Amino acid sequence: MAAPTAPTAATSRRTPGTSAGIDASAAPADASAALAAPADGFADFAALRRQDPEIAEVVLAEAARQADTVQLIAAENFTSPAVLAALASPLANKYAEGYPGARHHSGCEPADAAERIARERATALFGADHANVQPHSGSAAVLAAYAALLRPGDTVLAMAPAHGGHLTHGSPANFSGRWFDFAGYGVDPVTGLLDYERIRALARERRPRAIVCGSICYPRHPDYAAFREIADETGAHLIVDAAHPLGLIAGGAAPSPVPYADLVCATTHKVLRGPRGGMLLTGRDLAERVDRAVFPLTQGGAQMHTVAAKAVAFGEAATPAFAAYAHQVVANARVLAAALAAEGFAVVTGGTDTHLIAADPAPLGTDGRTARSLLAAAGLVVDVCPLPSGAGRGIRLGTAAVTTQGMGEREMATIAALCGRAVRDGGREPGARTPRVRDQARDLAGRFPPGPG
Repeated sequence: MAAPTAPTAATSRRTPGTSAGIDASAAPADASAALAAPADGFADFAALRRQDPEIAEVVLAEAARQADTVQLIAAENFTSPAVLAALASPLANKYAEGYPGARHHSGCEPADAAERIARERATALFGADHANVQPHSGSAAVLAAYAALLRPGDTVLAMAPAHGGHLTHGSPANFSGRWFDFAGYGVDPVTGLLDYERIRALARERRPRAIVCGSICYPRHPDYAAFREIADETGAHLIVDAAHPLGLIAGGAAPSPVPYADLVCATTHKVLRGPRGGMLLTGRDLAERVDRAVFPLTQGGAQMHTVAAKAVAFGEAATPAFAAYAHQVVANARVLAAALAAEGFAVVTGGTDTHLIAADPAPLGTDGRTARSLLAAAGLVVDVCPLPSGAGRGIRLGTAAVTTQGMGEREMATIAALCGRAVRDGGREPGARTPRVRDQARDLAGRFPPGPG
């Protein structure tokens, strides 16, 4: 199946709105016009404004926010117009429980075609024998992985949420921590790196049914071969949660877990730049179990418009343009990490191999949550993350979205300087310099409109 042409700056760049808090009425007319024109009878923003102006204003407010601030949340990105078109297509109207050729409803021929294309593109892109593209989210994909391989009460080894594991890696507030017996591993409190011998020792002690490799804030590449060796030694399945690095893997900028894992769970947004959703990759031996674990065990009907949008994203990710993008994401992240360190932030592990940076603002006299608030006031959107010690919070920054907008290494140095001023000056005298930094962040965002640049 031929991959679609990657979006170009001329066809993909959208006109930004302006921001004044959440006052969407401040958005200029051309921003509304960019949303208003329907394509082939699909999304019609003008119809939304006529029928439900209250929600239309919310949509415009979000468009203005994205255009007016610097998006540095590692789990976010900007999709292409083609992905958005698939999301807003008539496939949203179709109920399609089951799988291609075996649906519970008639009239599924186009839906079947969309799902087949998505699966074919995913397996080709990631070198997997089988792909399930129906999970509604990354968490749904992890739930299906556990359902395929585990029984309630089984022991699972995973990175503890307090050290950077996802909620689905054993949080007591999540189904994972309530249904399974999780043993959590962490990172070295000094280096911030995974200690594979400690993980091996814990696996030998607990003899888990499955080992989960993955984190929401680990900035280095995991050693998948080491995890495979530990899993084999202790008789465990290996599940890799590749939600964050999947786009880098697609673009050849990160190693692939597919040759090592029994199951790979992932999201289709983040660096991959697709719609919000999940997916699973596995071998032929587990394909049927995985499919049954998704439907009918943990989900009902697939969201076929999202499945079609995933297919579009997989096609885009198979292009040379996306490979160049993925490598630039990493290059930008490394520059941003070094520049943040120069500003006084304590960068976890001393740098990054991926799209994300974890940093402790304590040397600047504040904690992660306060730093996030100061940065938000300055128009720099980040989130918080665990620190290697397992106590306290740092900040997590990502370069996927800003790289999609066309920002490069020069802009990363600018962003780091703005972060330093916002945290350092705001910490000494709250609000003292924030307006000036806010103006500079607004100017930077305005030069790189939301969307592929």
